[in-house]
Amino acid sequence: MSLRSPELAAGTADPRAACQGVVALPGRLEAWQRELLGDPGRLARWLDRYGSPLNVLEPALLARNAGELTAAATATGTDLRIFFARKANKALAFVDEARRLNLGVDVASERELAQTLGRGVPASDIVVTAAVKPPALLSLCVDSGVTVVIDNADELEALARLAGAASRRVPVALRLAPALAGAARPTRFGLGAAQLASLAGGLAPEPSSSLTVSGVHFHLDGYDAGERVTALDQSVELVDELRRLGHDPTFIDMGGGIPMSYLDDDTGWQRFWEEHCAALRGEREPLTFDGHGLGLVAHRGEIFGRANVYPYFQQPTRAAWLELILRSSVSGPTIAGLLRDRGLQLRCEPGRSLLDGAGLTAARVEFRKQRDDGTWLIGVAMNRTQCRSTSEDFLVDPLLLRVADPARRQATGPIEGYLVGAYCIERELLTWRRMRFPAGVAVGDLVVFPNTAGYLMHILESASHQIPLARNVIRSAAGMPSLDPIDAA
Repeated sequence: MSLRSPELAAGTADPRAACQGVVALPGRLEAWQRELLGDPGRLARWLDRYGSPLNVLEPALLARNAGELTAAATATGTDLRIFFARKANKALAFVDEARRLNLGVDVASERELAQTLGRGVPASDIVVTAAVKPPALLSLCVDSGVTVVIDNADELEALARLAGAASRRVPVALRLAPALAGAARPTRFGLGAAQLASLAGGLAPEPSSSLTVSGVHFHLDGYDAGERVTALDQSVELVDELRRLGHDPTFIDMGGGIPMSYLDDDTGWQRFWEEHCAALRGEREPLTFDGHGLGLVAHRGEIFGRANVYPYFQQPTRAAWLELILRSSVSGPTIAGLLRDRGLQLRCEPGRSLLDGAGLTAARVEFRKQRDDGTWLIGVAMNRTQCRSTSEDFLVDPLLLRVADPARRQATGPIEGYLVGAYCIERELLTWRRMRFPAGVAVGDLVVFPNTAGYLMHILESASHQIPLARNVIRSAAGMPSLDPIDAA
C-alpha cells in the first residue's frame, strides 16, 4: 500500500514541492518520472528489493534526443553519425538501445569495448577514444577492427606495430588539438595540425600501410559553439592536407560536449547565483554548507573565481546548438557547406545530452538529527559519489517522497537542513546547498535525484567502506523493473 506525498495528495501536480533549495532550482521532469514519483510505494518496493541507492533507467529517451540532433543535421544537408558516449553511463541497456536505433558507440576502455562487442554492436559502429590505450586495449582494437582515435605518436607507433604483426588493417582518426584564440589553456587531447600532418606523412598510403587514416577527431572541454566552429574549420583544413599526402579521410568527429539544460528556465538559475554571491559577501545567510563557494570566493566585497559547476541552465541546447554551428562559417562557406563540398560525414559523441531524461537516482532517509547549533542533518543511504560528476555540486533540487508505514516515526515539522551521506567524512554532503522541507522529513522517506543518467550515476561512483555500488534497473511500467545486464552478471 502506498501513500502519496502530502503535496500530491492535496492535489498539487508538482512532486517537487516537498524539498527545495532555499533558493529553489526545480529540475525538468519527464512524463515517466512524474508517473513513478506519483507512486512512492512502488519505488519504495524497488529499493527494498535492490537496495539504496537505486538507479532507474529509461532507455527510450535516447530516440528523442538523438532525433533532435539528426533533425538539425538534415535541415542543413549534413550527413551526421551519432555515437553514444558510453563513459557517461555504464548500463548496457543504453548500449542495446543505441544498437537498436542504429547509433554508434564511443568507448573509453578495454572493458567498455569488450562489453560493447559482446552486446553485438558491429566493429564498424564503434570508436575507441580512450585517453590512455594500454597494449591490451590496442590488441583488442586490432583483433576486432574498430576505429581508433590516435592521440599521440606513441599510440600510433604501438598500434601500427600490433596491426603489422597481426597482418590487419586498422582504421584510425587523428585527434586534432585546435588552436583556439583566447582559450584559457590548450586542450590536453590530441596534437597540433602540423604535428599530425608530419605523423601522417610518415605513414605509407593504402594499401601498404597497416593503418588507414579514416578521419579527424577533436575533443574540447566546455560547450562553446564558437570554439566548435573554429575546430571544425581547422579539421577541414587538416583533411585537405591529409588528402594531399595521399590519405582519404571520410569523416570529422567533433566529440561530445553537446549542451542540455536541467532546468525549465533561467529565472531560478540567475537568482541563485545572485543570492549565493550576496551570501559570500556576508549580505545574507549562506545558501551552502559552511558557506561553500562552489568555486567562488569573496574578498573585500568582490567575488573572484569561476563557478565550478555544470551550466544547469543554458541556451541553445542540442538541436539548436548544432544547427547554429553548422550554419556558421569562419570565412566563406558554412561548416555544413565545407563538409558537403568534401563529401565528409560529421560524427559526434554525445553522452549527457543523449541521456537527458533517461534516469533518476533514489535513496532512503535513515535518520534526522539536529546539531547543537540548530542545523538539521538528514542521513540518506547513499554516498556523495553516487550522484556527482566532476562538478562541485548537482545544482538541481532533489525530491522528497513519503511512503506509508505504520511503524515509521513521525515526520519532523517544517525544517531546513542538509542531506548527508554514508561515508565517514566530516563534509560528506550529498548536496552542498541547504534544503527546505515544508512538510518535514521522516525516516523511510525517499530522496530522488532527477535526471542523473548522464555522468552523475557512475563517473565517480565508489565502493569505499565496502558499501556496494548502486544497482541499475530498467524501468517497468508495472511491477518490478529488471536489472540491467551490467548488474545481472
